[in-house]
Amino acid sequence: MKYEKFFELAKQAGIQDAELYIRKSYSLSFSLFHGEVDNYSSNNGFSVAARGLVNGKFGSASCDVWTEEKAKYLVKEIVSNAKINENEDPAFIFEGSPKYKKVNTFNKELANVSIDVKLEKLHELEKAIKEYDEKITEVAGVEYNEISENVILMNSKGLKLNQKSNYYVYIGQAVAKLGEQVKSGYDLYLDNDYSKFDVKKLAEKVGKAVVSQLGGEACESATYKAVLSPEVVSAFMNFYIGSADAEEVQKKSSLFIGKLNEKVASSKVTIEDRPLDKTLFARNFDDEGVATYNKPIIKGGKLMTYLYNLTTAAKDGVQTTGNAARGGGKMSISPFYLAFKPGKKTQEQLFEEVGNGVYITDVSGLHAGMNPQSGNFSLQSTGFLIKDGKKDRGLDIITVSGNLMDVFKDIIEVGNDVKVFTSGCSCPSVMIKKIAVSGK
Repeated sequence: MKYEKFFELAKQAGIQDAELYIRKSYSLSFSLFHGEVDNYSSNNGFSVAARGLVNGKFGSASCDVWTEEKAKYLVKEIVSNAKINENEDPAFIFEGSPKYKKVNTFNKELANVSIDVKLEKLHELEKAIKEYDEKITEVAGVEYNEISENVILMNSKGLKLNQKSNYYVYIGQAVAKLGEQVKSGYDLYLDNDYSKFDVKKLAEKVGKAVVSQLGGEACESATYKAVLSPEVVSAFMNFYIGSADAEEVQKKSSLFIGKLNEKVASSKVTIEDRPLDKTLFARNFDDEGVATYNKPIIKGGKLMTYLYNLTTAAKDGVQTTGNAARGGGKMSISPFYLAFKPGKKTQEQLFEEVGNGVYITDVSGLHAGMNPQSGNFSLQSTGFLIKDGKKDRGLDIITVSGNLMDVFKDIIEVGNDVKVFTSGCSCPSVMIKKIAVSGK
């Protein structure tokens, strides 16, 4: 009830429709370096983003405490901002969807695990990484992060929505040395069920990630058949699906302009936005209050839909897809949980099918090395040779280049080794016809 005063004041000020987006959060973070706690923080957060329509124009304002004076401030700012808003796009405060599916992204037991237990696990993780292999010369750091969040969206049309979520992350990073060659690597574990965390498994992943890189050298410059790791597929997919953003299409800055209901990828490629799946990223309403739903973006290589919020949907004369996302002071568009549909073959079977080629495990500098207008890329990479159907020696100091659209068209097989990423997506490995590698 304490927020009702804002809506009363908004109505009195001539604001036709108003909305509050309230975010309450708790964060816990600590890290170790050489057995000592080198960072510790615990914070409670609170923010309110307010919007309102004045003569068909949006005004907005925000604050980080709530009092009656702040409510007055928000109303005043909304009116003031709306008067100078020159944006001609249609603007809406949403009345609500007929039905919202239930999702559960909050585990109340996580808060009951003591900080001492969480810290002890961090010490165990550091020790286990160091003992994984004698070539590991240093544990560069281990870290624990925990976030709990409660989002409330309410407006003058009677809509009131609430979602709670929480999760934790353990991260380990190590350095290994062989001769004069030094490599670093990391891995992490993400969940909201603390009982699932296994120190030994994460330590092995971190150790393997760094030790496996040792002994590598550049390969001959050539075009190779390739397997791309889930990490690389994730990096490419997030950039690729950005072209399904209806705002980017309307601004003529998308690779998918004019390609709706056309083949844009291999028939092996199905990528969906699945906000209602049982994941840490589940959402049953978007940031405008529209009910979310699971949907294919690309199905069997065919572009099925663009992603919309209310404004972009109105401009195209279609229904919103429930993908409104707040960011950078404006209402943007985003998928909530991107899922690349896996195949049936193991990664080892993909290597067998390649025969001789490369396994690319990481790409860096995507935003600098990717041309968003053409999709052409040139990226520093790491990976392994594939020789006689098996993963062989590491590859050091190589660059891969090609075109993003071609990568997805060139997918021959999709693996079953799905990995979930903190960016809110899940991907398997894929096998592609060709990729240009610059080495020695």
